[in-house]
Amino acid sequence: MQNKMFSAICIGLIFTALLMLSACSKREKVTQLQQLSGKHFAVPTGTVADKLVLSKFPDAKFQYYNSVLDSALAVQAGKADAAAYDEPILRNIAAKNKGLTVLPELITKDNYGFAVQPNRRDLKQAIDLVVSELKKNGTYDAMMQRWLPKTGNPAPMPEIKLTGSKGVLKFGTSAVTEPFSFMDASHTIVGFDIEIARHVAQKLDMTLEVVNMDFGAMIPALMAGKVDMIGACITITDERAKKVLFSEPYYVGGIAALVKE
Repeated sequence: MQNKMFSAICIGLIFTALLMLSACSKREKVTQLQQLSGKHFAVPTGTVADKLVLSKFPDAKFQYYNSVLDSALAVQAGKADAAAYDEPILRNIAAKNKGLTVLPELITKDNYGFAVQPNRRDLKQAIDLVVSELKKNGTYDAMMQRWLPKTGNPAPMPEIKLTGSKGVLKFGTSAVTEPFSFMDASHTIVGFDIEIARHVAQKLDMTLEVVNMDFGAMIPALMAGKVDMIGACITITDERAKKVLFSEPYYVGGIAALVKE
């Protein structure tokens, strides 16, 4: 009797697994954003990615994962039709994981900026000037190719000499937003935002102290005067702008969809 029950359970499990594999294999190949209406999205738990997807696709269905990478790997395994998160972070994941791509049309469009205390208009102006100069002299384009390559890992950050004769610029960041701010193999915090912050420090004739913290702690730390400026793929919003002074946008991104290539 026990052997028969065991055999029945095994057959049931196999049948369920086959159904799941069949469902995964039948997922539509997605090449355009509008195809994702009513589809299954993989999103990281504890983020607003699902709410932003619903603003575009009210009939979307969701699967929740511990991280952005886990969400992307769920798409790769055929468990979801798309992963939704910040565009540059998804581009970074797609470059390092064969068979994944980011759709060019965004679900929501956002501007990313650095933030300083409301009374630090001088620092905001310095940041804006540095970004403008980087774009004019071609450094910004080189940074885009370095930090957001089409395939593979970001290239090493170049050395930017700092003299520090006018003190220390404290830069608050959350080093979990690769390629904007993350730890490399030597456990040094690097990234697109870090490189710009070093250029700002160079412009001000200061050294740069990078202060790593949780993403949600950055604005409180800035308001408390623990750091001078913050940056880690921060979206400029009206609500945040009531508390801090944002730089001009230095990157246009938003919530994107990662799908199978």
